[in-house]
Amino acid sequence: MKYPVAGVMLIPPIPVMAAFRRFVLIVLVLASSSAAYSQTQGTPTEPISAALRAGEFDKAIELSRAGLQKEPNNAQLWMLQGIAYGSKGDNKNALAAFQHALKIAPNNIAALAGAAQILYQASDQAAVPLLNRLEELRPGDPTAHAMLAVLAYQKGNCADAVGHFEKAGPLIESQLDALHAFATCLVKLKRLDEATAIFEKAVALRPEDAREHQLLASILLMAKKPQEALATLQPFLEAANVDAGTLQLASRAYEEAGDTPHAVSTLRQAILLDPKMTSLYLDFATICFSHESFQVGVDVITEGLALQPEADDLYVARGVLYVQLAQYDKAEADFEKSYALNPNQSLSIAAQGLTAVQANDLDHALTSLKEKLEKKPNDPLLLYLQADVLSQKGADPGTPDFELAMRSAKRAVALQPTLSAARTVLAKLYEQNGQYKEAIEQCRKALELDPKDQTAVYRLIQALRKTGDKKELPELLQRLAKLREEATQEERERFRYKLLEDEGKQTN
Repeated sequence: MKYPVAGVMLIPPIPVMAAFRRFVLIVLVLASSSAAYSQTQGTPTEPISAALRAGEFDKAIELSRAGLQKEPNNAQLWMLQGIAYGSKGDNKNALAAFQHALKIAPNNIAALAGAAQILYQASDQAAVPLLNRLEELRPGDPTAHAMLAVLAYQKGNCADAVGHFEKAGPLIESQLDALHAFATCLVKLKRLDEATAIFEKAVALRPEDAREHQLLASILLMAKKPQEALATLQPFLEAANVDAGTLQLASRAYEEAGDTPHAVSTLRQAILLDPKMTSLYLDFATICFSHESFQVGVDVITEGLALQPEADDLYVARGVLYVQLAQYDKAEADFEKSYALNPNQSLSIAAQGLTAVQANDLDHALTSLKEKLEKKPNDPLLLYLQADVLSQKGADPGTPDFELAMRSAKRAVALQPTLSAARTVLAKLYEQNGQYKEAIEQCRKALELDPKDQTAVYRLIQALRKTGDKKELPELLQRLAKLREEATQEERERFRYKLLEDEGKQTN
């Protein structure tokens, strides 16, 4: 069982990316203006272009209006009028003029660029088809790709955003916001090595900024490169004014590298610097949990609660540690306290249910879960736990308890498809009910979410045997054996040393 801890620092969202947006707009204005003027040289529209070049925008508007009275279908006149309005900051009339031009001449580059610019500035996804058409007419245009990248990023479409960022090339390499967005999307796509390379460029832009180094270190930790993360943080760790956030990241890197004594000492230093930073205590509890030093974790969390008695997540963490010490009454009290402080969160409720399960009190667990579900009937974690407890109680197919378990598991999966444990329980119920095809499907989906789920592998083996489909069994049995061996190795690693209650030093 794991309890909540502060995760690796993530790159913060970039809601507007204003600096990058202004930069792209400047580039696009220059490009569109150049195209517009070149198309008017030696034509009746030359006076309007001359007025624009001279900054006489009102005159350009008047000239364009006069011209449009004679030639209402002249796309060049509409386009120049759009530039004039846009140059004055009148985006509403500018967009209308550009759209008139595009109705007449859909491939007018300057009108496309002008309309796209205005819509992009407003974060309007309607800019996307215009930019796509512009890119078709001017293949490889880095400005269009940069704008498409930002719009895709804002929409949450990282796959498209990354492709456009890559094609934007050097245009974004001096823009910190754009590099952040690019790296964020690469992280979401689990392309961590590439994200690291992009964020190294961000660090190069601001080498003295501790925040940039922290973000790079976070990505390196995600990529399982703790030594490189430590190297990134080292200059700031040696500084006299080192901050708790840098020490926290360093502690995680030390622990990931197998250097628990340094992880503990660094984390203690961080707590001394910022004793009210909740995530530091949670990180300490993580280390204690991993190395079976449960009482040490309880003591440290208790110190944190003395300073922050309203921190609900600290009660959850201490409650889980109490479970490992078989102090179930104290654990349940902590989970109840956490729920009282924050009724909107379900983690303490779930942990409370698991406490009763670990205490072999399934009836109490079920009663508690049903009470909580009356208040939060659509909580996927509670529904999963109810299905799991009913399954452990031995509910037989056809009984009301079995039907309740099946409904709960199905509902949990529907509400949170990524809850792999719920899929594993649902697979067990399907198998008990003779629905082997459905059981196999749930096992496979659970393994997609958690490839190390031994229970899902085991149930998949059982379900395939029941169907007579044995061709996968040798590979699955080997996989199960490997997972069990890895789990054994991890357990041995946890016992390399335990933390002493006083200083957290190594013991053999």
